[in-house]
Amino acid sequence: MKTNDASRSNSSPRSLKKALLAGLFAAGLTSLSVFTGCAFAHGDDDWGGDRHGDGGGGGGGREVKVMIISMFGPEGQVWLDNLGPWRAIKVPGLSPDYPEVHCNRDDVCVLTTGMGHTNAAASLMALTFSDRFDLRRTYFLVAGIAGIDPAQGTLGSAAWAKYLVDFGIQWELDVREKPADWLSGFLGINTKGPTEKPPLDYRTEVFALNTTLADAAYALSRNVKLTDSADAQVARAKFNYAPANKPPSVIQCDTLAGDTWWSGKYIGERARYWTKQLTDGKGVYCTTQQEDNATYEALKRAASTRRVDLSRIAVLRAGSDFDRPYEGQMASDNLLNYSAQGGFVPAIQNLYLTGNPLVQEIVTHWGAWRKGILQR
Repeated sequence: MKTNDASRSNSSPRSLKKALLAGLFAAGLTSLSVFTGCAFAHGDDDWGGDRHGDGGGGGGGREVKVMIISMFGPEGQVWLDNLGPWRAIKVPGLSPDYPEVHCNRDDVCVLTTGMGHTNAAASLMALTFSDRFDLRRTYFLVAGIAGIDPAQGTLGSAAWAKYLVDFGIQWELDVREKPADWLSGFLGINTKGPTEKPPLDYRTEVFALNTTLADAAYALSRNVKLTDSADAQVARAKFNYAPANKPPSVIQCDTLAGDTWWSGKYIGERARYWTKQLTDGKGVYCTTQQEDNATYEALKRAASTRRVDLSRIAVLRAGSDFDRPYEGQMASDNLLNYSAQGGFVPAIQNLYLTGNPLVQEIVTHWGAWRKGILQR
């Protein structure tokens, strides 16, 4: 999420949320054995068969079928605990907190970038321009938690995106100083008001993902039984409308990126409008996170040198907390007490439950998927 309605410019960053939730995760997610040492790590020389050339065009290293991109420890660990054993491969330039990529015998790898736009972009550039991997035919699965719009999903819901929209590239006035007829203090850069679509001068404001891959991922996972928690059930029951008060499910809707973590009805309304505005009415906002536009742009830079294929990127975000309060709740309460919603643990597990069918489909039928995306 981003800033709360009462104090937009002074709110806590999403990184504080993830640091605290990592502790909650370690204490509470025993069913996944997340911190029990189940993921066996091998040294760089434990497994043979890798080729390390000069990396020209990205073709000199180990061929990877699926690269799973997580942003912080628990998001990556859920994969490590379920798809090992792993070989740890050090890559120069990755986050000092997560300096290794982990790969298994099926050529499925897990990268943890570090949180926020800056870490995501830096880690992806280091990965894609490394000579350790051949990523030209790799499928990238971005899988992380997010705030969720209660009009589109609920705690634990897992959403496959078709559009990535940057919420941070806007002008903003303090709500107390905005014109009376503006619905919020946000407006596009170099526009005259919130209803005018801005020129896309940054070229990173909005990205369209490959709909064929997004639809295939959804078709493979739409009937997966997702996990839940007692606390999440209590939290969602406070909403008087669906799907907020319904059990989690796999859905399709779009994701908004921005490093400021916010909460509130009015910023939430702007998030919905901004997504529609930048996608010319095609996108539907439902999740809010920090990294995905930065991740995509880094992959786009790599694609310009034929190191990756931009048509092979899928983005999955699972709702760990609501992006706005229920009726009668203050926005500040929703923000400050997000951890009490109980969505973090099921959201982490549901990333794996929802994303793994796509991973296994690609690995099992690699002969076909290597050539291109199979429609479902």
